[in-house]
Amino acid sequence: METPFLVDATGERFPAFPRADLRIVSLVPSLSELVHALGLADNLLGITNFCTEPPQLSHGRARVGGTKDFKVEKIRALAPTLVLANREENTREGVEALRAFTRVFVTDVDDLKGALAMVRALGRLCSAEAEAQALAESIELALARTWTDKPLRAAYFIWRKPYMVAGGGTFINDMMRVAGFENVFARLPRYPAVDAEQIAQAQPDVLLLSSEPYPFGAKHIAEFGRMLPGRPCLLVDGAVFSWYGSRLLHAPAHFDALWSQLMPSRF
Repeated sequence: METPFLVDATGERFPAFPRADLRIVSLVPSLSELVHALGLADNLLGITNFCTEPPQLSHGRARVGGTKDFKVEKIRALAPTLVLANREENTREGVEALRAFTRVFVTDVDDLKGALAMVRALGRLCSAEAEAQALAESIELALARTWTDKPLRAAYFIWRKPYMVAGGGTFINDMMRVAGFENVFARLPRYPAVDAEQIAQAQPDVLLLSSEPYPFGAKHIAEFGRMLPGRPCLLVDGAVFSWYGSRLLHAPAHFDALWSQLMPSRF
């Protein structure tokens, strides 16, 4: 028998909200995009400064600040019935401040399986179960592929000065696996800082430079080329590897593009 309530990442219990009662503020870019994909754009009143996808989100919605420095009083003024947050992207103090006057559903996604469960849970929470189920099934089907029989050892960079990489226990780590890469820093927790010596010792076959949160670009490829001569260095779409919602539908095409650079004869 299906439980009549949902439990978020902090143990809070939530009933399903009738759509007519939904006044949503999203504090996470990927969740804002997901709300739109579930047909709930009219219920979305407030978003962060970093919620830029899809572009139409910018029209008619209040900007409530950053993901970690959102304006509590501005959110209060919107009178939301539901705020969507994430354990990693938002602060506990901020969530608790919001819980003084509204319900805050906190997500915590570490892998693809968890992302699909979150999509379905958000659908139940917001009375959009059919839309969420269809989306989750589409993502599962799109990613039910193998890009290579022999994964390449890879380092995924998210920051520069200091160099920071995606470690184990992260959503990025699992998406690397899905895309056909073995994370050379999987034994390190979360997002560790590493130096040039550690990078060289890890012996990655390929270096992946993310577009976010640090905006790696073509000018940085030479820098890494000097560090590890002869190793391929690819620019990757950080949203594809780290946004755990409807953006996952874009993943197969992006993975194809990456592998076409690594193995042109196969793609």
